[in-house]
Amino acid sequence: MHVDLNADMGESFGTWPMGSDAALLEVITSANVACGFHAGDPDVMAQTMGLAVTKGVGIGAHPGFPDLQGFGRRRMHLSHDNLQNLVRYQLGAAQAMARSVGGEVRHLKLHGALANMASEDVAMATACYEGALSVDPNIIIMVLAATQQQDAVEALGCRWAGEIFADRAYNDDATLVDRSLPGAVIHDADVAGQRMVDMVKAGAIITESGKHISAAVDTICLHGDGATAVQIARTVRSALADAGVTLQRFAGRQGAISKA
Repeated sequence: MHVDLNADMGESFGTWPMGSDAALLEVITSANVACGFHAGDPDVMAQTMGLAVTKGVGIGAHPGFPDLQGFGRRRMHLSHDNLQNLVRYQLGAAQAMARSVGGEVRHLKLHGALANMASEDVAMATACYEGALSVDPNIIIMVLAATQQQDAVEALGCRWAGEIFADRAYNDDATLVDRSLPGAVIHDADVAGQRMVDMVKAGAIITESGKHISAAVDTICLHGDGATAVQIARTVRSALADAGVTLQRFAGRQGAISKA
């Protein structure tokens, strides 16, 4: 068994620091770097990507809604043409910054409300991913496993990787429990570690009700902006290693899998 560990980072802005990027880059194998719309700025992008290159961590673009004040977590309603250009613009910026520090963007993952909405709307997901693929046909699209994001990439026939979350609770349709609800975010590192071992071994998302949803468990998201983020990341990595799971970058897959 093997799995990738990813984290969202590069979320500081100007003089306002956010997250524990340097510490997380010692733990993860893939980094999703904010592209300046929901968080981050050019200097932060360059610094974060440069450090990822030195650590041998894969670089991904992490586009979101143009919502710095709301950190990209407020829902916006844009046309499909707007969505495509929104993703193209941010991916292009990420590619430029990565190349400037000797790296490359190998994957793309939608952020926040943009990701949540795309997990519920296959047409919206398709528009976002078509925007990315028009810039780089070989990019690996990281999707919320077993959601309409996955339906979109399977229909497009592009390279993709399925993601599950270490610190988020799941609904029975494989979407994430809304952050405003109790128990939506998991803060106990030991609980997060055991959940990930169970899900990787099962090849499934385990929901709050105990339902098992077969899923492509290619990568695990470890958030970097919480008080216990680094502790959770280290505990998850340790728990997986103790369970015999090898940590490595995802290669990307093509084709459909059953979500029964």
